[in-house]
Amino acid sequence: MAIDIVILAAGKGTRMCSELPKVLHPIGGVPMLGRVIASARALGDVAITVVIGHGAELIRERFAGSGVTFVEQTEQLGTGHAVAQAIPNFREDATVLVLYGDVPLVKTATLQALLEASAGGPALLSVLMDDPSGYGRIVRDATGQVQAIVEQKDADAETLTITEINTGILAAPGNLLAQWLPELSNDNAQGEYYLTDVIARSVGENIAVTGVIADDPNEVAGVNSRAQQAELERALQADNANALMAAGVTLLDPARVDVRGSLSCGADVSIDINCIFEGEVSLGDGVKIGPNCLLKNCQLAAGTLVEANSIIEDASVGEACTIGPFARLRPGTELANGAKVGNFVETKKAKIGLGSKVNHLSYIGDAEVGDGVNIGAGTITCNYDGVNKSKTVIGDGAFIGSNSALVAPVNIGAGATVGAGSTITREVSADELAVARGKQRNIAGWQRPVKKS
Repeated sequence: MAIDIVILAAGKGTRMCSELPKVLHPIGGVPMLGRVIASARALGDVAITVVIGHGAELIRERFAGSGVTFVEQTEQLGTGHAVAQAIPNFREDATVLVLYGDVPLVKTATLQALLEASAGGPALLSVLMDDPSGYGRIVRDATGQVQAIVEQKDADAETLTITEINTGILAAPGNLLAQWLPELSNDNAQGEYYLTDVIARSVGENIAVTGVIADDPNEVAGVNSRAQQAELERALQADNANALMAAGVTLLDPARVDVRGSLSCGADVSIDINCIFEGEVSLGDGVKIGPNCLLKNCQLAAGTLVEANSIIEDASVGEACTIGPFARLRPGTELANGAKVGNFVETKKAKIGLGSKVNHLSYIGDAEVGDGVNIGAGTITCNYDGVNKSKTVIGDGAFIGSNSALVAPVNIGAGATVGAGSTITREVSADELAVARGKQRNIAGWQRPVKKS
């Protein structure tokens, strides 16, 4: 079955109080529209048309190359008018599925059920609410077929007792929508063309309308304000946490872990409070993440420990490594198995070899560090001359004394030792000792300055 997806994303989002189009605001680190597109694309053979209006250029720019087609609704004349803009893109014999760019948590499985229900005519997605006030009620006949959508202001006392409400998400044969949409009337208080009017048209032509009830109200909730955005963010993060725990991950507090992308975990992974995962993150078996950590686009192999308040971005970490506390691994960092990067250490575009240690207060950038190297506290690789970046290479088993400056480009040979406090500007051969510091002088009888009276 060919499926034509129409995503309505033309609204301004006035209550967001933002220059950014509403559908570009994130939920779980992904623009709302991006989440809807992803759910739609997972259905299979789909062609996606996004109806844009306010902020059209920003939306086009954000989703350039995403494979969707854009059509512009120059006047916002209602949902029916918006979907009608996409009629030229309907494929022959396709089923059309109408979604909303500000309803970000709709699940692919729910949409699949809705499409299956639309084989013979329109199918609409509804949800049961404890308090349906303000929403259009779904009226069904004795057989369960949908007969009407009655808005709150038009409902009588009996209809107001109905708790099943319309979400606006609809699937229908494209040929029917192509016929009905241009014939909609705007003879209503708002002067708009409503997509929901096709339900009355279908019933009037004795074409059955099926209602599919969504399991979770959050799945079909829209975002019109910052408060609603925050509510759905927490709903998504709760779902993420439950999924992680169901897969065997230990979360010290499920309410204080945010996944803003995708997080895959092996067995017996433990995550402490206030941790954020962005982009694509992979944690191997037995990895432990301490509190207040940020991990972004990184892979950590089995048995690695990340201590509190550490940041890891665009980095690859081997097995049984120790990172932190207060460490920062910047893009291009690679740690081999058993490496240690300790407190207040920053690395960037650095390869740290097997079992090597950078334990304290150091900066290692644009560097290749061999196996079994020990780098003392306060060491820096001086990799930037104000214009160009240069590389430092440290051989296997080298020992770099505390408070050393390695001025790149420079090579430190295998087994070499750099004395503490040295500034190294030229090559140190294998097994050599390099000491580059001023000669110490002790002056007897030294008198400290005193304040003048």
